[in-house]
This record gives sequence, C-alpha cells and structure tokens, in this order.
Amino acid sequence: MASDVRLKEQLPDLTERIVETYTEVKSINHLGHCPLPNYDVVIEIAEDLKEIIYPGYRRREGLHIGNVTYHVGDLIDGLHDKLTQQIARALRHEQGATVDCEVEVDFEALAQSKAIEFLNCIPNVRKALALDVQAAFDGDPAVKNVDEVIFCYPGLEAVTIYRLAHELYQMEIPFIPRMLSEWAHSKTGIDIHPGATIGSHFFIDHGTGVVIGQTCQIGNHVKVYQGVTLGALSFQLDDEGQLLRGDGVKRHPTIEDRVVIYASATVLGGLTVIGHDSVIGASVWLTKSVEPHTIVRIEKPKLNMRSDPAVDDMAAEANYQI
Repeated sequence: MASDVRLKEQLPDLTERIVETYTEVKSINHLGHCPLPNYDVVIEIAEDLKEIIYPGYRRREGLHIGNVTYHVGDLIDGLHDKLTQQIARALRHEQGATVDCEVEVDFEALAQSKAIEFLNCIPNVRKALALDVQAAFDGDPAVKNVDEVIFCYPGLEAVTIYRLAHELYQMEIPFIPRMLSEWAHSKTGIDIHPGATIGSHFFIDHGTGVVIGQTCQIGNHVKVYQGVTLGALSFQLDDEGQLLRGDGVKRHPTIEDRVVIYASATVLGGLTVIGHDSVIGASVWLTKSVEPHTIVRIEKPKLNMRSDPAVDDMAAEANYQI
C-alpha cells in the first residue's frame, strides 16, 4: 500500500510546534552558543589512543618495530589537532561564551598546551595499564594469556578509558572526561567516574554493573567482581538546600590495598574505609568501616527443598510423552 501524501501536509505544522518548545523549554537546547565538543570526534580520540596504547591489537595490522614509530607519530599528530579543537570548545563553553565566541582568553592556545600535557601522560598510562593487564591474567584462572585479556575483557576496556579520562579530569578539562567514561559505560556496563582515584594492578572480573563513584579512593592490587557498587550513602546539602557537587566532598568509600569485593556487594559512604587485605563477600551491604584483614559476609541462608508429588507426576508424564 502506497503512503498517503496528504498526511505529510501535517509536517510543517508539527515542525512549528516542536520549534516553539525551544523557547518554552530552554534547558535542553544548545542554541546561540559556541559549539560544544563533538561526540564523534571525542570517540575517535579514544580509539586513536587505544591504538597507541595497544599497538598491533586494534585497527592497524602488520606493525613491527621498524614501522611503529611512523604509525604512532601519525596518530599523535592527529590527536594533537583533535584534542586542541575539542578541549578549546569545552573550555570556551565553560567560560559561557555565546555564538560570537568573543572572549578575552585565547582558548586555542590554552587547549594546545593542555593537549600536549595530556599526550605526555601516555607513556605512564601505558605502564599503569600493563600492570592492570597483568593483574587480570594473575587473577583469573580462565584466561590463557594476556592477549585474551586485551582482546576480550570488558574490565580492561573500562579501566583503559578511565585511566585516560582521569588524566584529563585532573587537568580540569570540562565535558570530555565524562564523555569518555560514559562511552565506556555504554560499551561495557561498567561505570567508573573519571574523578575516582585507582591504584595499580586493578582488576574488574566480569564487570557488568560495577559502579565506582567520583570521590572513591582505591588502593593497589584491588579486585572487584560484577555488580559491585562503591557509592554514596547520602548527599550533603548547602544552606539553600542544594546538592554540594564536585569532588570537594568525600561521598564515596576508600578501599585499601589487596582488597577483594565479590559480586553484587555494595559499599557506601565517604567515611567508610575497607582495611587492607580484607574480603567483602557477595551481596554484602556495608556502610561502616572494617579493619584490615577482615572477612565480611552474609550468613548462609537456609535452602528449603521438598518433594512435591504433583511435580513428580508432571515430570513422569512429560517423560512418557517424549
């Protein structure tokens, strides 16, 4: 059946009604301002960075020590330009510039210096991620080699983006760190705020549903499983009843060295400290600190199992029909 052309006559009126909402509901418009960071370009930046961090594992094949310098140099050159433009957009927006973009600050020059500063972090980020890869290999008997970790593990994907976003976050670059972390969240199901502080040899096993809050502090050699939440117990308000925002208020827990947190455990509160070498069992709900070398677990529930004759008769009948 052919479409009815007459119905399309409604579209101009619909368009006008939609546009009217742009003046009625201004909070979700971005009109009359300088451009925001471009989402697609920010994701290109992330993919280029992963290509540098894990050469030979991503897009470009046939790399060897003789040609990798040219390949990385080409990527670094492109990243310089992309980062400079996107960081400048983020900084300019933070300043509140309107569409004429007339402000006294030279945001391109400031953005370029920040882009260079960030790119200089890559060697140290690679070293940190190599320890995370090793932690995954050491901590999971199901993995055969580090190649499998790099190719397949969503935990490493999330931690890779976190470590990059965290560097940008520490440089006080708006938007882009959170754009990166939420992109990784959408891909992996793992939500790590770029403001969190995470030590070396960090391993997220399985991963889906993990949440790590902005002011969380995690030590070295920590391992968490799927569904773990390191969150806030409550939100502080100012004198006007508004939420206190940012990382100035410690809202999320501190996890010391060599702690293991099993699946679906929830640890809440900025004053909560999990002492080193502790184990938090599955499904634990914890809002207070524990001393080092502590095991926290829920008492094993009783299973109620009984034989139901009706079920037995149904099963027997099904087997007979087969």
